[in-house]
This record gives sequence, structure tokens and C-alpha cells, in this order.
Amino acid sequence: MNSNSLDRGECITRSAKLSAIKRHYLLIDATGHFLGRLASRVAFFLRGKDKPYFTPFLDCGDWVIIINASNIALSGKKNTEKEYLRHTGYPGGQRFVYSKELLPSNPEKMILKAIKGMLPKNRLGRKLLTKVRIFKGSEHNLLTGMQQKKVELEY
Repeated sequence: MNSNSLDRGECITRSAKLSAIKRHYLLIDATGHFLGRLASRVAFFLRGKDKPYFTPFLDCGDWVIIINASNIALSGKKNTEKEYLRHTGYPGGQRFVYSKELLPSNPEKMILKAIKGMLPKNRLGRKLLTKVRIFKGSEHNLLTGMQQKKVELEY
């Protein structure tokens, strides 16, 4: 058999159709999980890489709800030395906040920033980021009557 005689029907790339995509609500408890590992798993679910019909340029992922964000863990010296940067928009307007200050006051922002860094840097990534909700405590008011899948993260 000649290598140049490939049948055209064998080399077809299949893309998911928007009507065939099935989405679920995933509930993740952040208690005791490390920030980066949690963020990478959440980004994995948001992209839809756990689905057999994953298509890189489509939104194939699930909605994710994270509870107990205040109980997240940081490894090494990140709890005291990690800086989060923002800019006011004015000259000389760089502002820094350490994770030891941000974790008690606003852990949702910390987790959201970590997830954002693991998503594509384009309009698809911005759209995927709207499908995650983070709550400081164990109670949330989303989807009280709808089905949620509780996900146990394994590394």
C-alpha cells in the first residue's frame, strides 16, 4: 500500500455542534485544596476537556460553583510572600496586596485570578470565566431547585 493513497474519508476532524453539548452544574468544595491545583481542575472543567467531544474553539464546559473559598490552602511561602498586583490607571498607580491580607478579606478574588490565568487569553476565555461562581462560606443561593453534581477533586 502506498502512503500517498490515503482515503479522504479517514482523515476527518469532527467538531462538536452547539446543540449536542451537554452542560452540568458542578459543585466543588475548596476546603483543604491548594490554590493552583484547584484552579487548574476548575479551568479543565470550564473548557470541557473532560468531555469526549471537546472542541478547542467552542464553549463545551460546565458551570462551576465553588464553596468554602476561605478554607483554601497555599503551599510554601506563598501565604506570606505572594503579591497580587493591580493598577489604578494613573502614572505610578501600581498597588500591591499580599495573599495574607487578601485571603481573609476576599478569597473569591484570589481564586478567580488563579482560574483566569489558566484560561485562554481571548474572548472565549472571558466567556468561560463568567461560568464560575465562588462563595466564601458553605452556603450559596444559586440553583436551589436544580441538580448539581458534587465533584471530589483528585490529583
